[in-house]
Amino acid sequence: MKLVSWNVNGIRACMNKGFREFFDRIDADIFCVQETKMQEGQMPLEIPGYQYFLSSAIKKGYSGTLVYTKIPPQTVIYGIDGKYTDEGRVITLEFEKFFLVNCYSPNSQDELKRIGYRMVYEEDLKSYLLRLNQQKPVILCGDLNVAHEPIDLKNPLQNEHNPGYSLEERTKMTALLASGFVDTYRYLYPEKVQYSWWSYRFQSRIKNIGWRIDYFIISRSLCPVLEDSQILTEVLGSDHCPILLQMNL
Repeated sequence: MKLVSWNVNGIRACMNKGFREFFDRIDADIFCVQETKMQEGQMPLEIPGYQYFLSSAIKKGYSGTLVYTKIPPQTVIYGIDGKYTDEGRVITLEFEKFFLVNCYSPNSQDELKRIGYRMVYEEDLKSYLLRLNQQKPVILCGDLNVAHEPIDLKNPLQNEHNPGYSLEERTKMTALLASGFVDTYRYLYPEKVQYSWWSYRFQSRIKNIGWRIDYFIISRSLCPVLEDSQILTEVLGSDHCPILLQMNL
């Protein structure tokens, strides 16, 4: 089974920058999108061979998640216990053997103005994932807006108190992984340096001044069927690049 996750930073803009060509070429079984920045009806989303599920923010041009799947889900859940649907943050698809949770985690913003909201979200997300994991294994993917370890960003010392690398955010990621989940990329490639997001400023992508903030995280029980986890840095079209998960499911 092939799964892809990509923060497209506006799917309407990304469609003009090669999204559909990449989508067709990669031929994923499940393709998760974050930061769609669109409402239902603003552009056609149908792709032959796939069902799609969209969760839009109330605020136009902001946030939003989307899942394309070849495999019909048993159930679809928006948000976490009724929360976060106003920003389109989370979509869960239940399949026969696992839950797929597509997330676009909130940014803590400059000077960590939204860190309180982010911390509540992190606790809600962990509790939710643990409940799902009691029923069947979980695959969590998306832009989680945190670089977990120093290896996951170019300049860790300069960013210690910045959004995405604050102690509070990294501690929440550590707690999530300790509760029974695995960061697939770091599990397979413990010392590999690769990033999934680069600022549009200062030619950051050309200079590879980036952060790894996009993840496939799985229940530890799925490790025996984990085949590969990749960061597709060569794919353009957004300030993020897509990530890929291969599972023997």
